[in-house]
Amino acid sequence: MTADSENVRRLVTRARFVLWDFDGPICRLFAGHPADEVAREMREWLRGQGLLHLLTEEEQGAADPHVILRAVDERHPGSDLVTALEELLTHHELLAVPDAWPTPYADPVIRTWTAVGARLAVTTNNSARTASAYLRGRGLLDCFAPHIYGRTHELHQLKPDPHHLNRALGALGAAPEDALMIGDSPSDAQAAAQAGVPFLGYARNDEKEKALRAVDAATIVGSLEQVLSGLR
Repeated sequence: MTADSENVRRLVTRARFVLWDFDGPICRLFAGHPADEVAREMREWLRGQGLLHLLTEEEQGAADPHVILRAVDERHPGSDLVTALEELLTHHELLAVPDAWPTPYADPVIRTWTAVGARLAVTTNNSARTASAYLRGRGLLDCFAPHIYGRTHELHQLKPDPHHLNRALGALGAAPEDALMIGDSPSDAQAAAQAGVPFLGYARNDEKEKALRAVDAATIVGSLEQVLSGLR
């Protein structure tokens, strides 16, 4: 998996503002607290409420907690049920933070970009509380705060909707063309496109790369070492 080094260098050196997805480019949040177990607990919670029928058979087999959360929100948007389920997911995200795996080279890339004057923000479908807790533990919170924008009970604002990217751009006073989004999912690439922000894909394996290629992500790196080299 390779990316044209000149394209990476161009994207990296021109970016005055960098919008980071959290789970993937910065860390693997559920490395030690598996996401499929979180999804199972969310299903069991729904079962306990007598509401498991809200999920289709396919959704009941989902390993991604966000699939369950979005499904319930589609059927009962803005309800207390969605609020409670979102809080349950946030609880498990926070439990996952101590065992999260830092993405290789993410810490030095973040510190180097900050040192050369770029302004950074997190735009994530995880809870902002989760991202803040992880970054605080790594000594990186000052590189981002207060610009950490994440999931709320308003689930329609999650990526691929560009809401959080637009919030970050507005708060930073950034023109979209002066920014760069780093993400590892199709929803990241789609949100960046809608916000008019250049996109750099991070794909730690072939499956991730294939998914990004499917939404026409033009520049993808398999390691943030390529980003660090571009900065240096």
